[in-house]
Amino acid sequence: MDKHILEQLYDVLQQRKEEMGNKSYVASLYEKGTDKIADKILEEANEMIVEARLLDENKNDAILQENIRSETADLLFHMMVMLSHHDVPVSDVFDILVRRFGVSGHDEKASRKKEL
Repeated sequence: MDKHILEQLYDVLQQRKEEMGNKSYVASLYEKGTDKIADKILEEANEMIVEARLLDENKNDAILQENIRSETADLLFHMMVMLSHHDVPVSDVFDILVRRFGVSGHDEKASRKKEL
């Protein structure tokens, strides 16, 4: 069975831990740590939100639709970097999504409050 693209990306991101920051963008993020990676996630999330708001005003704009796809890919990438930085396999995230699939968002959120 072929690996999902995010699983393939995770494998590559793990390999980047062996490289030097001056040779690899991802390795440079790892060297700078969680705060720098978090800053990139926030930056990319903001850029995605900007594009989403523009799309609210121009739903059929092909350029804006491409922009939101691109910004979402950037956001996912940096989220994957954070997972990899902390050795959390993306398959673990997939497992949580599978467990939650078909469960009301309200019910799922309420169940998390009970677990705390």
